[in-house]
This record gives sequence, C-alpha cells and structure tokens, in this order.
Amino acid sequence: MDVAKLVDTTLTGMGYELVDLEMSGRGLMRVFMDKPEGISVEDCERVSNQLVRLFTVEGVAYERLEISSPGLDRVLKKESDFVRFAGQKAKLKLRVPLNGSKNFVGIIGELKDGVLQLNMEGSSVAIELSNVDKARLVPVF
Repeated sequence: MDVAKLVDTTLTGMGYELVDLEMSGRGLMRVFMDKPEGISVEDCERVSNQLVRLFTVEGVAYERLEISSPGLDRVLKKESDFVRFAGQKAKLKLRVPLNGSKNFVGIIGELKDGVLQLNMEGSSVAIELSNVDKARLVPVF
C-alpha cells in the first residue's frame, strides 16, 4: 500500500496540500501539510483525527502520528512548489556538483522544461530539477 498516495488523496479531499511525509523506523509518521491561508492547530487536529480513522480502516501500521505545517523553511519537492514560490529565497543541495558546487542559495526564478533559474547576487545559474536532492525556502526576517 502506498501510504503517501493515501495521505495525499485524503488531504486533497479535505482542502489541504501534502508537502512532505516522513516515516521513521520507530513507527513515527510525520505529515507536513499546507493551505494558502496557512495551517492552524484546529487544522492539524482535524487531519489527525481523519488520518487515525483512515489508518485503522486501511491497516496502516504506525506508532505515533505528527501533523504539522511545513514551517517558514518549507521543503520544496514538486515543480509546482518552485513555480508557487518564484521570487523567494531558497537553499538547494544537488545530487551531482554543478560548477564544482553542490550547495546553492538564491532567488527562485523561472522554471522551464525542468530547468530552474536560480538568481544569485547578480548572476543566474540553470539547475535541472532532476539534479536537486533537497530544497528549502530560506526565511527572510
């Protein structure tokens, strides 16, 4: 059973977006979710109750369930994330070095044909999304 797909379908039906799903070897399941107006404690409670019922019916094994907003340093995973947060600062770690570096910080630019433009202090670098291992927003205060 694809737990991520099950959670994604459930959250979508409830009006939320699944941002990330983490499962640890000790039975901990963390669900990070979002919606345009942000996540409240009541949203987390509502989703937690729904998922507990769903997991019981579907026989999904877990010991502890945590529901959370993605936070200010939100993870970016899907193409739509990069489009949605264009113009914001992000930190990227690549799988394969580009120009001798695996780590980049810059402003998310245009995404076209799977290639992201990352603007860094006056210069722009083209990064293939398939080469991005991890990406997170960088909170600006």
